[in-house]
Amino acid sequence: MINKIGNERSWVEINLSAFSHNLKYLKSLLLPNQSFLMIVKADAYGHGASEISRVAIESGAVYLGVANPEEGKLLRIQNCHAPILVLSPSLTTEIESIITHNLTPSVSDYEFALALNKLAKEHQKVVNIHLKVDTGMHRSGVCEKDFISLYNAVAKLTNLNIEGVFSHFAASENDTAFSTEQEESFFRLINKLPVPPKYIHIDNSNAVVSGFGKKSNLVRLGILAYGVNTSLHDLPIEPVMTFKASLSQVKAMKQGDTIGYNRSWIAPTDGKYGIIPIGYADGYDYLLSNCGTVIISTTSKEPCERLCKVIGRISMDMITIDLSDVPDAAIGDVVTLVGAKEPSLRAESLVANYGGNPYELLCQIGRRAKRHYYSGAKLLHSSPLSRRDFVPDDFNDSKLNLIIESAIAQRLQSVEIGELIYREILRSFFYNKDKDIHYRYNFHHEITFEESLHAGYYRANTTLCFDKILQNDYFIVACAASDEVLQRYIKRSDVEYRWLMDDAFELNSESFEVSSVMLDGIKLKTEVSCKDDCLEIKCSHPDLKQLVGKMAHFSINTQTVYPKASHQLSVFITELTRGVFIAFRYPAEMTKVECVPVFSGQDKFPLIVHSEGFIELSSKPEEWIFPISGIVFSY
Repeated sequence: MINKIGNERSWVEINLSAFSHNLKYLKSLLLPNQSFLMIVKADAYGHGASEISRVAIESGAVYLGVANPEEGKLLRIQNCHAPILVLSPSLTTEIESIITHNLTPSVSDYEFALALNKLAKEHQKVVNIHLKVDTGMHRSGVCEKDFISLYNAVAKLTNLNIEGVFSHFAASENDTAFSTEQEESFFRLINKLPVPPKYIHIDNSNAVVSGFGKKSNLVRLGILAYGVNTSLHDLPIEPVMTFKASLSQVKAMKQGDTIGYNRSWIAPTDGKYGIIPIGYADGYDYLLSNCGTVIISTTSKEPCERLCKVIGRISMDMITIDLSDVPDAAIGDVVTLVGAKEPSLRAESLVANYGGNPYELLCQIGRRAKRHYYSGAKLLHSSPLSRRDFVPDDFNDSKLNLIIESAIAQRLQSVEIGELIYREILRSFFYNKDKDIHYRYNFHHEITFEESLHAGYYRANTTLCFDKILQNDYFIVACAASDEVLQRYIKRSDVEYRWLMDDAFELNSESFEVSSVMLDGIKLKTEVSCKDDCLEIKCSHPDLKQLVGKMAHFSINTQTVYPKASHQLSVFITELTRGVFIAFRYPAEMTKVECVPVFSGQDKFPLIVHSEGFIELSSKPEEWIFPISGIVFSY
C-alpha cells in the first residue's frame, strides 16, 4: 500500500493544533502581567522554526528566542518581523548581521557591548539588548559580582538600549532548593537597578509548572510547548512531532537466526521481521538498538495498530523490527517511530531506555524526511527535504544563476520556456557579475508640450521624480544628438535622465536646460559639458557623500524643444521600476493624441486616463515593471 502522505520512505508530521493546545495550557499558568517568549532555536527543536514562530506569535508570543544570529537571519528571510532574542553569546564578527536583521543580542561582557555600540552608531541605529547574569548555571552570563558595574557601564552607551535582563535556571525541573537560590539571587540584583528594564526573565517551561515564575514579567516557553514532558508532574500536553516511515520489506526468520551488525539479537523462535528504511542517520538513536518500540499500522485486512520491538543494532539507514505477532504486516504499512500518543513512543519515554536527552532526540529526528504541517487532520503544507532554508548569500553568482533558471523551468514545467524567460529577461539583470542592478520606486514622469518661439517646435517641460538608492556622490543628466550616442548613456549606471535632441538644434544649455535638480530636498549644483555629441550635466553637492548607499528622492526638471513634425513621443523605462506614473500634457491644437503602452512585468496593462489636454498612465504602486517597457504617444 501507499502511505497516506505519498510514497515517501519517511516523514515527520507536525501537529500545530497540539502546539496551540500546549501553549494555551502553559499560558493559563502565567500571571496577568506576564508575557512569553517562544524558544525556536535549533529549528524549533526540529519542528520548523518558521511555522512554529507563526503559531506562537498568533498565540501571543512577544518575543522569539534563537541560539545565534544565523537562526535569526533565517527567520527574517522568511518574513518574520517579531522581536528575536539571540540567547547565546555572539561573536563580534556577527554584529553586522545582528544590526542588519534587527536582532536583540544577549550581552555578558563590556568589550562586546562597545563593539556593538560602535557599529550601531555607524548605522545610526539604537540596538535593543538583554544583559545576561549567571546566577548558578555557570555557563554564559556575567558573574553576579560584576553585574551592576556592567549594567552601569553599558547604560552609558548611547546606541544600546537595555531592554531586558535575564538569567537561566540550572535544574528547575528537579531541584527546587537550588532554583530558589537562583531566583533570589537574580531578583536581589534586579532590585539594585536604578530603573528596571522592560523585560525581566529567568523562568522556563519547567519553572512555571514547578511553582516558580511569579516574579518575572517574561517567561521563556520551550520543551513543554512541544509536548515533551521533562517535568516531574503529570501535564495535559500533547506531542507535536510524530516521526513515521514506510515498511519496506518483510522477511521470515528461523529460531537461532541473528539480526544485524555484531549479531546482537538472536531469534528465540521462528517468526518474521520487517525492515524500516531509516536509521541513526535519520535521527533514530543508535542507543535504541534492541530496546526501542514502534507502532505498525496494518491495513491489508482489518486496520489495526500493533506495538513491535526494535531488534538488532540500529544501522545508519535501516531498522529491523519483530513482526512475529503481526501476521498481516505488508510492505508499505505505516510505522510510527516517535511521538504518538502511545506513552512508550513519546520522546521522553524513548530516551529513558538509554539515559538519553529528549531535546537531542527531537533535534536530530528526520534529517532526511519531509515535514508535513497539520491543523488537526487538515494538511496545511509540506516543507522540502532540506532542513535548512535557502539563503541567497550562501551562493556564488554562477550558482545563483543556475538556481534562478532551474526554478523558473520547474515553476513553468517547461525547460524551453524557462530558458527563454531567463535568457531574455533575467539574464539582462544577473548575467554579468560586475553589473550593478538598480531599482527605482515611485517613478513619476510628466512631459508638458507648449507653444515655443521656435517655429515648428514645441517647448517641452519635463519633471522626473523617483526614489532610488544613491550609487555615487553625483549623477548625470544626458542629452544625446543621436540614437547611437543615447544607447551608450543608457548603459551607464551613473546616468539618471536621458533625452534625445532633434538634430536641427545645436547641443547647448539653450536647447536643453536642467532648470532644477534636487535630491532629498538638497538643491544640487550643475556642471555642463559637451562630450562626443552629448550634453552632460553633472549634478552634485558636498552633502551627497553622506547619502551614498541610502534610499533618496530624486527630482529633475528640464526645458527643451521637440519637433511638431515628429508626430510621436517615446518614453522608455530603463531600470527595474516599482510603481509607475507617466503623464503627457499637450496644447489644444494637438488632436487625435493616442498612446500605446508596452509594459513588461507584473502589470502589463497600466491604467490609462485620457481626457482633454492630457493622457495619464499608471501601474499599481506595488507592481514591478521591467526595463524593456515603454510608451509611445502619437499625435
